[in-house]
Amino acid sequence: MYITITAQKMGGNYSQSSADFVGYLEKENEGLEQRDMEHFFNQFGDEISAEEVVKEIDGNTVKLKKKEPKFYSITVSPSKYELRKLQNNSQDLKTYTRELMKDYVASFNREIHGRAITIDDIKYYAKIEHQRTFKGTDFHIKENQPYATKILQLKIEIRNVQDGRTEGNIKRMKKEIAKLERQAPHQQNGKRIVQGIRKDGNQSHIHIIVSRKDTSNSVSLSPGSKHKASEVEMHGKTIKRGFDRDRFFEKAEKTFDNKFGYKRNFAETYKARKDFVKNPKLYFAALMKLPANEKALAFKMITKTGLPAIPNIPTSQAQIALRVFKRLRRGAEVAIKSSSIGI
Repeated sequence: MYITITAQKMGGNYSQSSADFVGYLEKENEGLEQRDMEHFFNQFGDEISAEEVVKEIDGNTVKLKKKEPKFYSITVSPSKYELRKLQNNSQDLKTYTRELMKDYVASFNREIHGRAITIDDIKYYAKIEHQRTFKGTDFHIKENQPYATKILQLKIEIRNVQDGRTEGNIKRMKKEIAKLERQAPHQQNGKRIVQGIRKDGNQSHIHIIVSRKDTSNSVSLSPGSKHKASEVEMHGKTIKRGFDRDRFFEKAEKTFDNKFGYKRNFAETYKARKDFVKNPKLYFAALMKLPANEKALAFKMITKTGLPAIPNIPTSQAQIALRVFKRLRRGAEVAIKSSSIGI
């Protein structure tokens, strides 16, 4: 389960309207029949129009400054292993979203009018999508890039020869291009993976747009807060503040596991991914203590998420941590990213 929380920005400024973001989320409906479209929904309703989403989010920004986020985007991307547990992708993910947002609310260390925050206090809209395309940040694209660069250079050389600017063997260069296309490490349907092509397989995921302000438009609720749980004096009153990201991500996993009977492997837990960044030695020590079948599945999952292959695995836990620390750390930020607000 990969969850990101981002404040929507346009260049260096925060978006003053949700219209562009909502329009982006509507792209997958283009060209579909009404019965095949995925609509916005929230805790209490389905088939909510894009126009209503924009109206409600943009109208819920009282006293927020231009340099403050007006809304946040939460993206929830179940793994292919998790998606296999679902009976109906759309309906099951809607059900999960409604439970997930209860976990979101429970992760705030805030009170509204002297009481704990409830699901009724937040304004959010969500949408299920079923397609993904490869982006420049994907490890497939990054690891294919050296081949892409050489192929582009050869194509430029061919054009120069064809236009009479230089001399060269076009036939030989075309053979070299074909060879590079085959050698690129990441292929899909027999072709080199390039930016923009659609990913194969089940790609269902959830987009959630949640207002910075509560439903009364009077209290600011920021999941980007760096304070997990603290109190501060404001205008003579003691105010609770903070959002516990760790709690949210961990509860999100447990909610999915309990809801769909999913047995989560160590390698796909939020805690494991966090340990990999913070303390690789601890991560690999825990990995090597797993039962043989769970360990085998863990390493399979690790390679599928974009971590470099681990050759010649020694038996000593200490040896593993020392040997792979430098190599894996280089790709950690992109390969195991689980929150854009930081781990």
